Amino acid sequence: MSPSLVFMLPVAELQRLGESAGLDGVGVCSADPFVETEREISDRKAAGYSGKLKFTYADPSRATDVRFTYPWAHRLVVGVRSYMPNAGQPGPPDGVTGRVSRFSIEDYYQPLRAALDRLATYIADQGFRAEILLDDNRLVDRAAAVRAGVGWWGKNTMVLNPKYGPWLLIGSIITDAPFEVSEPMRRDCGSCSACLPACPTGALVAPGVLDASKCLAHWAQVPGVVPWEFRELMADRIYGCDDCLDACPPGQQLLSISTTNRGRYNLSEMLTASDDELLSTFDRFYIPRRDPAYLRRNALIAAGNSGNPDLIVVVASYLGHRSWMLRAHAVWAYAVLSDDRSLLAEVAAHETHEAVQVELARVAVDEQN
Repeated sequence: MSPSLVFMLPVAELQRLGESAGLDGVGVCSADPFVETEREISDRKAAGYSGKLKFTYADPSRATDVRFTYPWAHRLVVGVRSYMPNAGQPGPPDGVTGRVSRFSIEDYYQPLRAALDRLATYIADQGFRAEILLDDNRLVDRAAAVRAGVGWWGKNTMVLNPKYGPWLLIGSIITDAPFEVSEPMRRDCGSCSACLPACPTGALVAPGVLDASKCLAHWAQVPGVVPWEFRELMADRIYGCDDCLDACPPGQQLLSISTTNRGRYNLSEMLTASDDELLSTFDRFYIPRRDPAYLRRNALIAAGNSGNPDLIVVVASYLGHRSWMLRAHAVWAYAVLSDDRSLLAEVAAHETHEAVQVELARVAVDEQN
Protein backbone atom coordinates (compact mmCIF):
# COMPACT_ATOMS: atom_id res chain seq x y z
CA MET A 1 0.00 0.00 0.00
CA SER A 2 1.44 3.37 -0.97
CA PRO A 3 2.21 6.04 1.66
CA SER A 4 0.92 8.60 -0.85
CA LEU A 5 -2.65 7.67 0.06
CA VAL A 6 -4.73 10.68 1.04
CA PHE A 7 -5.92 9.27 4.36
CA MET A 8 -3.75 8.96 7.44
CA LEU A 9 -3.85 6.12 9.96
CA PRO A 10 -4.50 7.36 13.51
CA VAL A 11 -1.74 7.10 16.13
CA ALA A 12 -4.13 6.37 19.00
CA GLU A 13 -4.27 2.61 18.40
CA LEU A 14 -0.47 2.39 18.30
CA GLN A 15 -0.30 4.25 21.60
CA ARG A 16 -2.91 1.98 23.17
CA LEU A 17 -1.11 -1.15 22.00
CA GLY A 18 2.24 0.26 23.09
CA GLU A 19 0.98 1.02 26.58
CA SER A 20 -0.53 -2.47 26.92
CA ALA A 21 2.80 -3.95 25.79
CA GLY A 22 4.73 -2.06 28.46
CA LEU A 23 5.92 1.06 26.64
CA ASP A 24 5.99 4.37 28.48
CA GLY A 25 5.47 6.46 25.38
CA VAL A 26 4.79 6.09 21.68
CA GLY A 27 5.06 8.74 18.98
CA VAL A 28 5.22 8.89 15.21
CA CYS A 29 7.31 11.14 13.00
CA SER A 30 8.41 11.53 9.42
CA ALA A 31 11.31 9.40 8.21
CA ASP A 32 12.83 12.42 6.48
CA PRO A 33 16.57 12.93 7.09
CA PHE A 34 17.65 14.62 10.32
CA VAL A 35 19.62 17.31 8.55
CA GLU A 36 20.49 19.44 11.57
CA THR A 37 21.49 16.39 13.61
CA GLU A 38 23.84 15.26 10.83
CA ARG A 39 25.49 18.67 10.86
CA GLU A 40 25.88 18.64 14.64
CA ILE A 41 27.38 15.12 14.67
CA SER A 42 29.78 16.01 11.88
CA ASP A 43 30.83 19.25 13.60
CA ARG A 44 31.46 17.49 16.91
CA LYS A 45 33.38 14.72 15.20
CA ALA A 46 35.55 17.34 13.48
CA ALA A 47 36.10 19.05 16.84
CA GLY A 48 37.36 15.79 18.36
CA TYR A 49 34.35 15.39 20.64
CA SER A 50 33.64 11.85 19.43
CA GLY A 51 36.72 10.44 21.18
CA LYS A 52 37.11 6.78 20.25
CA LEU A 53 33.38 6.30 19.79
CA LYS A 54 32.18 4.90 16.49
CA PHE A 55 28.44 4.07 16.47
CA THR A 56 26.56 6.99 14.83
CA TYR A 57 29.80 8.98 14.58
CA ALA A 58 31.19 6.43 12.12
CA ASP A 59 28.86 7.55 9.30
CA PRO A 60 26.72 10.56 10.28
CA SER A 61 24.93 10.76 6.92
CA ARG A 62 23.79 7.14 7.20
CA ALA A 63 22.86 7.45 10.87
CA THR A 64 20.61 10.45 10.21
CA ASP A 65 18.75 9.09 7.17
CA VAL A 66 17.09 5.67 7.51
CA ARG A 67 16.36 5.70 3.78
CA PHE A 68 20.00 4.78 3.21
CA THR A 69 19.00 1.36 4.52
CA TYR A 70 15.23 1.43 3.98
CA PRO A 71 14.45 3.45 0.82
CA TRP A 72 10.74 2.83 1.33
CA ALA A 73 10.65 4.39 4.82
CA HIS A 74 7.81 6.85 5.34
CA ARG A 75 7.31 7.00 9.11
CA LEU A 76 9.23 6.24 12.28
CA VAL A 77 7.19 4.80 15.13
CA VAL A 78 9.20 5.58 18.26
CA GLY A 79 8.68 3.73 21.52
CA VAL A 80 10.32 4.46 24.89
CA ARG A 81 10.51 2.43 28.06
CA SER A 82 11.83 3.47 31.46
CA TYR A 83 14.20 1.23 33.39
CA MET A 84 13.47 3.05 36.63
CA PRO A 85 12.55 2.52 39.43
CA ASN A 86 13.36 -1.15 38.78
CA ALA A 87 17.09 -0.47 38.36
CA GLY A 88 17.32 0.78 41.93
CA GLN A 89 20.30 2.41 43.65
CA PRO A 90 23.91 1.21 43.73
CA GLY A 91 24.52 2.67 47.17
CA PRO A 92 27.76 4.36 48.31
CA PRO A 93 31.24 2.97 47.55
CA ASP A 94 32.13 0.15 49.92
CA GLY A 95 35.73 -0.64 49.00
CA VAL A 96 34.74 -4.12 47.87
CA THR A 97 32.53 -3.69 44.82
CA GLY A 98 32.34 -1.76 41.58
CA ARG A 99 29.14 -0.29 40.19
CA VAL A 100 27.50 -0.26 36.79
CA SER A 101 25.20 2.27 35.23
CA ARG A 102 21.52 1.65 35.91
CA PHE A 103 20.50 0.97 32.31
CA SER A 104 22.92 -1.99 32.23
CA ILE A 105 21.84 -3.76 35.42
CA GLU A 106 19.56 -5.99 33.36
CA ASP A 107 18.96 -6.35 29.64
CA TYR A 108 16.30 -3.66 29.64
CA TYR A 109 16.35 -3.63 25.85
CA GLN A 110 14.68 -7.06 25.82
CA PRO A 111 11.24 -5.89 27.07
CA LEU A 112 11.53 -2.82 24.86
CA ARG A 113 12.12 -5.02 21.83
CA ALA A 114 9.26 -7.32 22.82
CA ALA A 115 6.90 -4.35 23.00
CA LEU A 116 8.09 -3.03 19.64
CA ASP A 117 7.59 -6.49 18.17
CA ARG A 118 3.92 -6.29 19.10
CA LEU A 119 3.58 -2.92 17.40
CA ALA A 120 5.48 -4.13 14.34
CA THR A 121 3.19 -7.16 14.09
CA TYR A 122 0.14 -4.89 14.26
CA ILE A 123 1.54 -2.70 11.49
CA ALA A 124 2.39 -5.72 9.32
CA ASP A 125 -1.10 -7.11 9.86
CA GLN A 126 -2.44 -3.92 8.29
CA GLY A 127 -0.45 -4.70 5.14
CA PHE A 128 2.56 -2.43 5.69
CA ARG A 129 6.27 -2.96 6.13
CA ALA A 130 7.70 -2.76 9.63
CA GLU A 131 11.37 -3.12 10.63
CA ILE A 132 12.68 -2.57 14.17
CA LEU A 133 15.83 -0.53 14.84
CA LEU A 134 17.02 -0.74 18.42
CA ASP A 135 20.39 0.53 19.70
CA ASP A 136 21.48 0.57 16.06
CA ASN A 137 24.00 2.89 14.39
CA ARG A 138 21.70 3.29 11.39
CA LEU A 139 19.50 5.71 13.32
CA VAL A 140 20.15 8.51 15.81
CA ASP A 141 17.30 7.35 18.01
CA ARG A 142 17.31 10.42 20.25
CA ALA A 143 16.62 12.69 17.29
CA ALA A 144 13.75 10.41 16.28
CA ALA A 145 12.32 10.45 19.81
CA VAL A 146 12.35 14.25 19.93
CA ARG A 147 10.76 14.59 16.49
CA ALA A 148 8.11 12.02 17.48
CA GLY A 149 7.17 14.03 20.56
CA VAL A 150 8.05 11.53 23.30
CA GLY A 151 10.62 13.84 24.88
CA TRP A 152 12.92 16.80 24.40
CA TRP A 153 16.67 17.20 24.05
CA GLY A 154 18.17 17.69 27.50
CA LYS A 155 21.27 19.72 28.24
CA ASN A 156 22.90 16.43 29.23
CA THR A 157 22.33 15.24 25.60
CA MET A 158 19.74 12.72 26.78
CA VAL A 159 16.07 12.63 25.78
CA LEU A 160 14.04 13.87 28.73
CA ASN A 161 10.40 13.22 29.52
CA PRO A 162 8.38 15.12 32.16
CA LYS A 163 7.29 11.88 33.86
CA TYR A 164 10.36 9.68 33.43
CA GLY A 165 13.17 12.21 33.17
CA PRO A 166 16.25 10.78 31.44
CA TRP A 167 15.62 7.18 32.53
CA LEU A 168 14.48 5.96 29.10
CA LEU A 169 15.55 3.51 26.44
CA ILE A 170 14.47 4.24 22.87
CA GLY A 171 13.56 2.03 19.93
CA SER A 172 11.99 2.69 16.55
CA ILE A 173 9.98 0.91 13.88
CA ILE A 174 10.63 1.86 10.27
CA THR A 175 7.44 1.65 8.24
CA ASP A 176 5.81 2.71 4.99
CA ALA A 177 2.45 3.05 6.75
CA PRO A 178 0.81 6.49 6.40
CA PHE A 179 0.37 7.16 10.12
CA GLU A 180 -0.45 10.57 11.44
CA VAL A 181 2.58 12.28 12.95
CA SER A 182 2.73 13.28 16.59
CA GLU A 183 3.25 16.82 17.79
CA PRO A 184 6.76 17.52 19.12
CA MET A 185 6.92 18.13 22.86
CA ARG A 186 6.99 21.88 23.41
CA ARG A 187 9.33 21.82 26.38
CA ASP A 188 12.99 22.24 27.16
CA CYS A 189 15.26 22.46 30.17
CA GLY A 190 14.68 26.18 30.56
CA SER A 191 17.13 27.77 32.98
CA CYS A 192 18.06 24.43 34.60
CA SER A 193 21.69 23.37 34.07
CA ALA A 194 22.03 20.95 36.99
CA CYS A 195 23.63 18.29 34.81
CA LEU A 196 26.56 20.40 33.63
CA PRO A 197 28.45 20.80 36.94
CA ALA A 198 27.46 17.25 37.93
CA CYS A 199 29.73 15.73 35.29
CA PRO A 200 32.91 14.66 37.13
CA THR A 201 35.19 15.39 34.16
CA GLY A 202 33.49 18.44 32.64
CA ALA A 203 32.57 16.40 29.58
CA LEU A 204 29.41 18.46 29.10
CA VAL A 205 31.30 21.36 27.57
CA ALA A 206 28.12 23.33 26.77
CA PRO A 207 24.38 22.74 27.11
CA GLY A 208 23.59 19.75 24.92
CA VAL A 209 27.22 19.23 23.86
CA LEU A 210 29.18 16.21 25.11
CA ASP A 211 32.91 15.83 24.63
CA ALA A 212 33.03 12.04 24.63
CA SER A 213 36.81 12.10 24.93
CA LYS A 214 36.27 13.24 28.53
CA CYS A 215 33.24 11.05 29.33
CA LEU A 216 33.82 8.26 31.87
CA ALA A 217 31.11 6.09 30.30
CA HIS A 218 33.03 6.37 27.03
CA TRP A 219 36.33 5.33 28.59
CA ALA A 220 34.69 2.37 30.32
CA GLN A 221 33.80 0.79 26.98
CA VAL A 222 36.49 1.72 24.46
CA PRO A 223 39.72 -0.17 23.72
CA GLY A 224 43.13 0.76 25.04
CA VAL A 225 44.57 2.42 28.09
CA VAL A 226 42.42 4.72 30.22
CA PRO A 227 44.32 8.03 30.61
CA TRP A 228 45.74 8.74 34.05
CA GLU A 229 43.71 11.92 34.44
CA PHE A 230 40.46 9.91 34.35
CA ARG A 231 41.37 6.89 36.46
CA GLU A 232 40.82 8.40 39.89
CA LEU A 233 37.66 10.11 38.61
CA MET A 234 36.28 6.74 37.55
CA ALA A 235 36.06 5.92 41.28
CA ASP A 236 34.22 2.60 41.63
CA ARG A 237 32.64 2.63 38.15
CA ILE A 238 33.15 -0.46 36.03
CA TYR A 239 30.60 0.38 33.33
CA GLY A 240 28.79 3.60 32.51
CA CYS A 241 28.20 6.76 34.53
CA ASP A 242 24.88 8.13 35.78
CA ASP A 243 26.02 11.41 37.34
CA CYS A 244 24.39 13.76 34.83
CA LEU A 245 21.20 11.67 34.95
CA ASP A 246 21.15 11.63 38.75
CA ALA A 247 21.30 15.44 38.76
CA CYS A 248 18.39 15.88 36.34
CA PRO A 249 15.31 17.27 38.19
CA PRO A 250 12.69 15.56 35.98
CA GLY A 251 14.17 12.21 36.99
CA GLN A 252 14.11 12.83 40.73
CA GLN A 253 10.66 11.35 41.30
CA LEU A 254 11.71 7.95 40.00
CA LEU A 255 15.02 8.17 41.87
CA SER A 256 13.17 8.81 45.12
CA ILE A 257 11.23 5.53 44.86
CA SER A 258 14.18 3.48 43.54
CA THR A 259 15.20 2.07 46.89
CA THR A 260 16.38 -1.44 45.97
CA ASN A 261 20.15 -1.89 46.16
CA ARG A 262 21.34 -3.12 42.77
CA GLY A 263 24.19 -2.77 40.33
CA ARG A 264 27.27 -3.70 42.39
CA TYR A 265 29.75 -6.48 41.62
CA ASN A 266 32.53 -7.89 43.78
CA LEU A 267 35.87 -6.70 42.39
CA SER A 268 37.88 -9.65 43.66
CA GLU A 269 35.44 -12.06 42.04
CA MET A 270 35.61 -10.14 38.77
CA LEU A 271 39.40 -10.24 38.78
CA THR A 272 39.53 -13.98 39.47
CA ALA A 273 36.67 -15.07 37.21
CA SER A 274 37.27 -16.95 33.98
CA ASP A 275 36.66 -15.35 30.58
CA ASP A 276 33.48 -17.37 30.12
CA GLU A 277 32.18 -16.38 33.56
CA LEU A 278 32.77 -12.68 32.90
CA LEU A 279 31.17 -12.73 29.46
CA SER A 280 28.20 -14.63 30.83
CA THR A 281 27.69 -12.30 33.79
CA PHE A 282 28.04 -9.17 31.66
CA ASP A 283 26.63 -10.47 28.37
CA ARG A 284 24.46 -7.35 27.94
CA PHE A 285 27.45 -4.95 28.02
CA TYR A 286 29.12 -3.54 24.96
CA ILE A 287 32.64 -4.96 25.26
CA PRO A 288 35.14 -4.24 22.46
CA ARG A 289 35.67 -7.39 20.42
CA ARG A 290 33.92 -9.28 23.23
CA ASP A 291 37.25 -9.29 25.04
CA PRO A 292 36.79 -9.65 28.82
CA ALA A 293 40.16 -7.95 29.34
CA TYR A 294 38.32 -4.63 29.17
CA LEU A 295 36.10 -5.63 32.09
CA ARG A 296 39.21 -6.58 34.03
CA ARG A 297 40.85 -3.28 33.12
CA ASN A 298 37.90 -1.39 34.59
CA ALA A 299 37.87 -3.62 37.66
CA LEU A 300 41.58 -2.92 38.23
CA ILE A 301 40.93 0.82 38.16
CA ALA A 302 38.03 0.44 40.60
CA ALA A 303 40.22 -1.75 42.81
CA GLY A 304 42.93 0.92 42.84
CA ASN A 305 40.39 3.53 43.81
CA SER A 306 38.86 1.34 46.51
CA GLY A 307 41.60 1.95 49.06
CA ASN A 308 41.05 -1.63 50.18
CA PRO A 309 44.32 -3.37 51.12
CA ASP A 310 42.57 -6.75 50.82
CA LEU A 311 42.65 -6.27 47.04
CA ILE A 312 46.45 -5.84 46.84
CA VAL A 313 47.11 -9.54 46.31
CA VAL A 314 44.67 -9.97 43.43
CA VAL A 315 45.87 -6.73 41.82
CA ALA A 316 49.49 -7.86 42.17
CA SER A 317 48.66 -11.09 40.35
CA TYR A 318 48.01 -8.99 37.23
CA LEU A 319 51.51 -7.52 37.20
CA GLY A 320 52.60 -10.62 35.30
CA HIS A 321 49.48 -11.03 33.18
CA ARG A 322 49.91 -11.96 29.51
CA SER A 323 47.97 -8.82 28.51
CA TRP A 324 50.18 -5.72 28.48
CA MET A 325 47.07 -3.56 28.90
CA LEU A 326 46.19 -5.31 32.14
CA ARG A 327 49.78 -5.20 33.38
CA ALA A 328 49.80 -1.43 32.73
CA HIS A 329 46.64 -0.81 34.75
CA ALA A 330 47.78 -3.22 37.46
CA VAL A 331 50.96 -1.14 37.91
CA TRP A 332 48.84 1.94 38.57
CA ALA A 333 46.35 0.15 40.85
CA TYR A 334 49.10 -1.55 42.85
CA ALA A 335 50.99 1.72 43.31
CA VAL A 336 47.81 3.38 44.59
CA LEU A 337 47.02 0.57 47.03
CA SER A 338 50.47 -0.34 48.30
CA ASP A 339 53.47 1.62 49.59
CA ASP A 340 55.77 -1.33 48.90
CA ARG A 341 57.71 -0.58 45.70
CA SER A 342 59.97 -3.64 45.77
CA LEU A 343 57.59 -5.72 43.66
CA LEU A 344 57.25 -2.93 41.09
CA ALA A 345 61.04 -2.66 40.93
CA GLU A 346 61.21 -6.38 40.21
CA VAL A 347 58.54 -6.01 37.51
CA ALA A 348 60.42 -3.07 35.96
CA ALA A 349 63.58 -5.17 35.68
CA HIS A 350 61.86 -7.65 33.38
CA GLU A 351 59.10 -5.64 31.64
CA THR A 352 59.60 -5.25 27.88
CA HIS A 353 56.39 -3.60 26.69
CA GLU A 354 56.77 0.14 26.19
CA ALA A 355 53.30 1.05 27.52
CA VAL A 356 53.91 -0.80 30.78
CA GLN A 357 57.36 0.72 31.08
CA VAL A 358 55.72 4.15 30.76
CA GLU A 359 53.38 3.29 33.62
CA LEU A 360 56.25 2.10 35.78
CA ALA A 361 58.27 5.24 35.05
CA ARG A 362 55.35 7.50 35.85
CA VAL A 363 54.74 5.73 39.14
CA ALA A 364 58.40 6.22 39.98
CA VAL A 365 58.25 9.92 39.15
CA ASP A 366 55.12 10.40 41.22
CA GLU A 367 56.84 8.63 44.10
CA GLN A 368 59.77 11.07 43.94
CA ASN A 369 57.42 14.03 43.87
